Amino acid sequence: MSTYVYGIVASSHPALPDGLAGVGDPALPIRVLEEGALAAVVSDAPEGLRPKRRELLAHQAVLAEAGADGCVLPMRFGSVAPDDSSVTGVLAERTEHYEERLRALENKVEYNIKATHVEEAVLHLVMAENPELRSLAEANRQAGGGSHEQRLQLGEMVAAAVKTKEAEDAADVQQHLESLAAATSVGPESTGWLLNVSFLVDRDAAAGFLETAEEVRKGRPHLELRINGPLPPYSFVEPGPAGPAGSTTK
Repeated sequence: MSTYVYGIVASSHPALPDGLAGVGDPALPIRVLEEGALAAVVSDAPEGLRPKRRELLAHQAVLAEAGADGCVLPMRFGSVAPDDSSVTGVLAERTEHYEERLRALENKVEYNIKATHVEEAVLHLVMAENPELRSLAEANRQAGGGSHEQRLQLGEMVAAAVKTKEAEDAADVQQHLESLAAATSVGPESTGWLLNVSFLVDRDAAAGFLETAEEVRKGRPHLELRINGPLPPYSFVEPGPAGPAGSTTK
């Protein structure tokens, strides 16, 4: 039977509630595998596991329970090892790394910020900020729309200006928020998002972080900001002295 891994804790972590169950139908009982100073929160891995809503919520519920009384390094949904001994073997092999991560992530949560442009608003903004674009657009208007080449030139210049604005806005939003975070981790690029960054935030500083994010949102009506959190610090399990994936900001 394969082993499903929810997260990693210190072996001194308070005991989980009796009867706690995780993924699977019926839900499979949670158990703890100890290896030296570390322990893994696991269950048997159900066959044919799929990222359905019920299973995702079950995964999150186990992590929430484990994180209620101490730090847990969350594994992403679908983390499966061949067997229990494979899990304890990884704990033994990476003890120093995981102990460092548990110390670094104590009392911290993750907020993911995604940003995109409001198309009509950003078009108005780049035209207002660029006299050359305004001049070319006006010349085309007076020429009855302009030639195909002129319209193409205008379109290319507008697209370039919007692209530049995307980079400027991404840097601007990140700069305003990263000073309030212990670390940042840039997420994978995806179509439509000009910014996809996760911030590691002290629980005690979360209210201030969210307040600043709201100020950023209100001050930039041409941007749409989506804030997801607080989350278990998924994006910061791997960073460490051996190979940081997130940038420490303070």
